[in-house]
Amino acid sequence: MVLDKLSDSLKATMQKITTALFVDEKLINEFIKDIQRSLLQADINVKLVFEITKRMKQRAIEEKPPQGINRKEQLINIVYEELVSFLGGELKKFDIKKKPYKLMLVGLFGNGKTTTAAKLGLWFKKRSYKVALISTDTWRPAAFEQLKQLGQQTELKVFGNPEKKTPEQIYKEFETELNKYDIVIIDTAGRDALNDELIEELTTLNTTVKPNESYLVISADIGQAAEAQAKAFHQTCNVTGVVITKLDGTAKGGGSLIACSVTKAPVRFIGVGEKIHDLEEFNPKGFVGRLLGMGDLEALLEKAKEAITEDQAQDLSKKLIKGDFNLLDLYEQMEAMKKMGPLNKIVEMIPGFSSAQIPKEVLNVQDEKLKLWKFAMQSMTKQELENPELISTTRVDRIANGSGVPPSDVRSLLKQYKQGKKMMKLMKGASSEKGMEKAMQKMMKGKGKMMFK
Repeated sequence: MVLDKLSDSLKATMQKITTALFVDEKLINEFIKDIQRSLLQADINVKLVFEITKRMKQRAIEEKPPQGINRKEQLINIVYEELVSFLGGELKKFDIKKKPYKLMLVGLFGNGKTTTAAKLGLWFKKRSYKVALISTDTWRPAAFEQLKQLGQQTELKVFGNPEKKTPEQIYKEFETELNKYDIVIIDTAGRDALNDELIEELTTLNTTVKPNESYLVISADIGQAAEAQAKAFHQTCNVTGVVITKLDGTAKGGGSLIACSVTKAPVRFIGVGEKIHDLEEFNPKGFVGRLLGMGDLEALLEKAKEAITEDQAQDLSKKLIKGDFNLLDLYEQMEAMKKMGPLNKIVEMIPGFSSAQIPKEVLNVQDEKLKLWKFAMQSMTKQELENPELISTTRVDRIANGSGVPPSDVRSLLKQYKQGKKMMKLMKGASSEKGMEKAMQKMMKGKGKMMFK
């Protein structure tokens, strides 16, 4: 996941608390020092680290645990609440009433504005909005062509005219057409630094477009320099939000996250990979939950909605109630999981799974295993897929030869099917709406504790 080192360090600190015999001031002091060390290693500003941990320590010493929560759980909850607060608090929902809703992207060269424009467009498109992209970059020759190619990948309409001399000329040329869309994402030019020329260009374009929001696109690897950049762009074009790219696998991501959050431009989206789908709305509660190993059910459910249609979900529910389950159902589930992303990213969103400490190598193997199982299923007959009980040793060998998959992997697929069918039978009793609701309530209630049991 993003900020792996920070996450591992914080989880180790949390674990020390849960294994301690009792909580006293000495333990709290050691706990706070560990938190400080973890945050500083993630390139978070020293002053901010001491502000955060000072409040954590004060609350840990002065506050009494609420009824039903012990001192250890209270300490963990304090860390969670303070980190969420510094990262922006509650998730700000989009209020897209007046259309077109104009979203202008600004930033320096190399931070990924153009790619982010397409990623954002796809994100909104998945939520049933009619989206258009427009390139107003007259500085970089290939900018319009790049956006056009990304538009083809995402099936989004792209506007632009590299022959025009100024960004405002490009925008005015297509303004009437753009008014037909729900959301218009404006990709702007960058520079190596925020110089007078760029400031003047963005100021003029900002006056012409009158965007509903302006997002600063910033790369996570610039670390604490993000704060100064965010403030400078905010003064130029009233930045209302920040998109942090390249947040996967960078130690400096913590610096950019916290630095931007203390300006008046909160982080709105984070780039978590190179693929066009690798963009997440930034929810401080869910993000901190993942950092601490508590999971992020909201993000998991969001990905599930994108991966499976309502009709498919209803069909699966009917089969669950009847107790029916075959390899075709397993195949559909595998396809849905593939759309949701790598297995290691899905697992980190499930409350309690981080405590199992599943090695990354195992999760990667599972991703490879899913590919092999898919090949094996493609070599089966319709009858075998609908009734896997028919598959004998002879058929296993035939399927293996036809798919190029080792017989052992075909057998492991059948074993997985049997385990899935058994699970379906166990869930059958909880398949009513009330039963599922109770199960979800129980899961949510234990969200903060599950990691530490």
